[in-house]
Amino acid sequence: MDAYLLDWANLLLRWLHLITGIAWIGASFYFVWLDNHLVKPTADELRAKGVNGELWAVHGGGFYNAQKYMVAPKALPEGLHWFYWESYWTWISGFALFVVLYLAQAETMLIDPKVYAWGSSWAAIVAALVYLAAGWVVYDVICRVFGQRAQGDLIVGGLVFVYVIVAAWIACQLFVGRAAFLLTGAMLATIMSANVLMVIIPGQRRTVAALRSGVAPDPIHPKRAKQRSVHNTYFTLPVLFAMISNHYASAYNAPSNWLVLVAIMLAGALIRQFFIARHFGRTEWRWWLLGGGLIIAVAVALAPDRPMSQASLTPPTLAEAQAIVEARCLACHNAQVQSKNVALHTPELLEQHARGALQQVSSRLMPINNSTGMTEDERARLVAWLRRAAQR
Repeated sequence: MDAYLLDWANLLLRWLHLITGIAWIGASFYFVWLDNHLVKPTADELRAKGVNGELWAVHGGGFYNAQKYMVAPKALPEGLHWFYWESYWTWISGFALFVVLYLAQAETMLIDPKVYAWGSSWAAIVAALVYLAAGWVVYDVICRVFGQRAQGDLIVGGLVFVYVIVAAWIACQLFVGRAAFLLTGAMLATIMSANVLMVIIPGQRRTVAALRSGVAPDPIHPKRAKQRSVHNTYFTLPVLFAMISNHYASAYNAPSNWLVLVAIMLAGALIRQFFIARHFGRTEWRWWLLGGGLIIAVAVALAPDRPMSQASLTPPTLAEAQAIVEARCLACHNAQVQSKNVALHTPELLEQHARGALQQVSSRLMPINNSTGMTEDERARLVAWLRRAAQR
């Protein structure tokens, strides 16, 4: 695909993904908050109608009275609002973005021979798709086999956590770190959307159909929907980290990058637990301390031995900087190939793009996946020159 069109596809799909993701996560967080703030009604007429919990709220100049029925009101209204398109479009736009950014550029974005020598890009693409599908299959089997047992929530939570650890390790053994982080997050996001598509919405449809037919609905459907909805809220912060991790090479290029991924995703789930406890009026700072402590521990473990800024004391000459760029950057930024509309094949262009190049090189985002083998000494010297050039 033409690089210019690829950039536009990237931009528009990323924008759509953010919009739909905000809508889905916002609705999900709101209903978890609402469900945990409901109080038993005191009015006899509400209890007679089957209201199990209610909440009064004020927003935007108006007052709202939310009521929850278990399992449903005696007479269903004709107009029912269903929350599912937010989930579906978030997954669709995210998968399309994954195709454009990673699958369509598998040789660069998915494969690193130093990590795993795939026979072909198609083998890596198929493996990535199987990885996404397998996540849902394993998770769903765990929920169906253990979810309804005594202490089922704890068993399911423990087994899912173990599976995420194993899946993160596998991804980091097969794919370049950037893609491995994204794939693990996408696997959890696929589970979240599949929960809506395969469990929550079908269960609600069966409940509605039974009520409209005058048949008592099976209570297993709302129970199972609530369980999957709770799982989704714990997955949310880990998924968000995985989605933004591709901007932070120090995380996905770490020697034991799968441990970094698991630790920060666990931190996200623990922090989410703090907010869920707050819904019930409990301030349990231990969850913040555990989650924050994990993040601090990872940051300390990944701290470089020698800050790159020390290289700025002896910046190289333009000729030395050009030599590094020619060896490590010109494959993608030359007169014929101008990735991201950036060319660096002349001194004038190198100076013109110094500020942007500084951001990319110092953060280790470029060369992408370090495919050209830039050494740490070369990176430090180039950053020193770029820093000085960016200030001119």
